[in-house]
Amino acid sequence: MNNTNKNINHNLIVKKAIIPIAGLGTRFLPLSKAVPKELFPLADKPAIHYTMQEIYNSGIDNVIFVTSPKKKQVVEYFKKSIGLEKVLKQRKKANQLTELEKLEELSENIAFSSVIQRQPLGDGHAILQAKELVGQDFCAVLFPDDVIDSEVPCISQLIKVFQTSRKPVVAIRRVPKGEVSRYGIVAVEKIANRIYKIKKIVEKPSLSEAPSDLAIMGRYVLTPEVFDYLKKTKSDKRGEIVLADALSKMCDHNKVIYGYEFEGELLDCGDKLGQLKSNFYFSLKDPRFGPELRKYIKKIL
Repeated sequence: MNNTNKNINHNLIVKKAIIPIAGLGTRFLPLSKAVPKELFPLADKPAIHYTMQEIYNSGIDNVIFVTSPKKKQVVEYFKKSIGLEKVLKQRKKANQLTELEKLEELSENIAFSSVIQRQPLGDGHAILQAKELVGQDFCAVLFPDDVIDSEVPCISQLIKVFQTSRKPVVAIRRVPKGEVSRYGIVAVEKIANRIYKIKKIVEKPSLSEAPSDLAIMGRYVLTPEVFDYLKKTKSDKRGEIVLADALSKMCDHNKVIYGYEFEGELLDCGDKLGQLKSNFYFSLKDPRFGPELRKYIKKIL
C-alpha cells in the first residue's frame, strides 16, 4: 500500500466516503466476539488502516462510518491518544512515537462522523443509513473486507472515470470460473480500456447463469440517485437490502453505470483463510519483517 499522499488531486469532485463496518463478523468467531474484524492485523496495522490510507491517498477528507454500538474500538483507533503520546515522550520511545504520529497525521486530515446500523440488514441498508450525511454530494463506498494494494489507490482510479462520466462507477475484476458463485457478476459492454458499461448484475449466479467472469468488488463511486433506488429496494430472501439489487434495478431502467477493471492486487479479508493469506502478503512484503519471516517459514516447513 502506498503510504504517501502523492496521488492526491485536490480538485476532486468526490470528497466523502462511506465505510460500512456494522457487520457481526460471524465468519471470524470466536475472535470477532472480542475484537472487531476490521482491527485484525495485516502485518503491523489493522485492516481498516489500509482502507483509510486509500481514502487519504485519494484526496477524500470526509469519512462516514456506518457502525454498530459494539464497534466503538474501530472509531477509537483513529482518535488522538494524548495520554499515550505523553508516556512515549517521557520514556523516549522515538520509534513508537513516530508510528503514532503517522497515524495521527492520517486522522488529522480527515473529518470523521458515524451513523448506527442497529441491525445487520444488508450492505445496501448500511449505505442507506448514511444518506442524510452524504446529502446531494457524490460519495465513495469502501468495504474494508477488500484490501487493494496498488500504486494508484483503487478508489482514485474509479474517481478518474467518474470525473468524466458523472455516473456511478463500480470496481470489477475477473475471477476464476469456480468462484463466480461468490460474487455479483456483471454483463457488460466494453467502452474503452478497462472501462465497461454495465448492462445487468446477477448476484451469486451458478456458473451456467453467469453472464461473464467480471465480478463486483468492494469499491464504488455513487451519485445521490443511488440512494433513491436503495430506498425503494425490497429485502431479499434473507431480509437484507442489497446494493447490487439497487444497481441492477437502475440498469433495468436504462440508467448508466460503469464498471472499471481496476489495477492492483486484491486481498480478500472476508474469511479466516483470506485474512491469514492477506496477513502473510503484507508481512512478507514489508522489508522490516519479510527477510526474517522467510527464514522462519523455511525453518518450520
